[in-house]
Amino acid sequence: MAASMARTCSRLFRFQSCVRRKLSPRYLAFNENFHSSPALHSGLLLSLNKRGVLKESFPEDAAHDQLARVLDSGGQTVYCGFDPTADSLHVGNLLAIIGLLHFRSAGHHVLAVIGGATAQIGDPSGKTSERERISADTLEGNTHSIRESIQRIFTNHELNFHDSSAKKKMGTVTVLNNMSWYKDWNVVGFLSEAGRHFRMGTMLSRHSVQTRLKSEDGMSLTEFTYQVFQAYDFYHLNQIYGCKIQLGGSDQLGNLMSGHEYIRKVCGEEVFGLTLPLVTSSVGDKLGKTAGNAVWLNRERTTPFELYQYFLRQPDNIVERYLKLFTFLPLGEVQGLMEQQRLDPGKRLAHKRLAAEVTKLVHGKEGLESAKRCTNALYNSSVQALEQMSEEELQELFHQAPFHELLLEPGSTVLDVCRRVQAVPDGPKGYRMVTEGAVWINHTRSDKPEQVLIPKVHVLSNGLSLLRVGKKNFYIIKWLGL
Repeated sequence: MAASMARTCSRLFRFQSCVRRKLSPRYLAFNENFHSSPALHSGLLLSLNKRGVLKESFPEDAAHDQLARVLDSGGQTVYCGFDPTADSLHVGNLLAIIGLLHFRSAGHHVLAVIGGATAQIGDPSGKTSERERISADTLEGNTHSIRESIQRIFTNHELNFHDSSAKKKMGTVTVLNNMSWYKDWNVVGFLSEAGRHFRMGTMLSRHSVQTRLKSEDGMSLTEFTYQVFQAYDFYHLNQIYGCKIQLGGSDQLGNLMSGHEYIRKVCGEEVFGLTLPLVTSSVGDKLGKTAGNAVWLNRERTTPFELYQYFLRQPDNIVERYLKLFTFLPLGEVQGLMEQQRLDPGKRLAHKRLAAEVTKLVHGKEGLESAKRCTNALYNSSVQALEQMSEEELQELFHQAPFHELLLEPGSTVLDVCRRVQAVPDGPKGYRMVTEGAVWINHTRSDKPEQVLIPKVHVLSNGLSLLRVGKKNFYIIKWLGL
């Protein structure tokens, strides 16, 4: 599996630095195969609209007319940007990646642009205050981590969701860092070339700007220029890759409009912006790190089990919408799942399918199996699931539990192990806690203090033990010397 994924990654991803400002031979080669392809895209916009993936378009009259003709004319290049303001993307970003995946599955090229430069500016959209400045070391680490996340998700999609026997050829994926085309600019040169095409009145009229100007803290010049940089990104990608379509959250509409206007002024070409709905919680809060309720896409931040449980616990009234947004299930299958759920709500079939599909996309098949093992171990008290779990999984599942490595000495008893990990106090009180039934080892009550530890009962075949004292005090033990 690892070798297969490595080959897939090698084939999928090309990392390129581009600073030229005219249509390059690279672009011609990049699009050569697709412009000769038959028109296969007439249903893409309709499908995305039915799923609720698209919200608005710019220009407004383009969604079902001009843009549809452009898509039908052959494979296009689509981009979406992700600023590395944290070391992980979150569920709020996932819909943008899924949007790119839909375009890629329809044969279009996709560009995932990491904003190594724009993250230092700070997007004011949807923010009530200015971001803190990010250090160079932190930015580099965030960029590396987000690049790996994007790679992983696109690879998981091709391995687990794409029909390799399908006649339709998938588009390519290119991950870029916009620092590569800003690093050689100086402020005077950039303002002289790009700044003259922006009008203050238009920039001031943007909703994100108006909102911040009315706030108590106002808006800095740095944040005010963000729309200039995002517009220039679109222009640069248009010139180098022939990119005509930008995806973004609905709070990005003003920035998308700036890019459209800039490209039209500079080179007269028609380009398009498509916005995606902002993903909100059941009470209407935006999902994201600023809102303080982020569910992350990196395992170090949110484990596969936690991601699985997040979608499994969604309210009944939102699960159908999420199945359409976050999975690639045909709409007919979604309707079938919802009908089954209405007939037997207790089985929660739609919730389970939603959780499984998203976890498999973000963390792959192995991540989904890990999430299921953790679920069975925690909620179904499955000893078999505990035996199948790795040390890493146990620590992820009980991430607040102390971890101990102990030498399994002959004759060790239940009371011995409890005292060695300081789960019970010394003396009569600790002894009574065991006899009164407060101690559980591997989901089995252990109320005999002098009971010698038994292999496959107290010590699992994977060399681990899960000790619980009371309802919530867990201890993970890795046995040495087996």
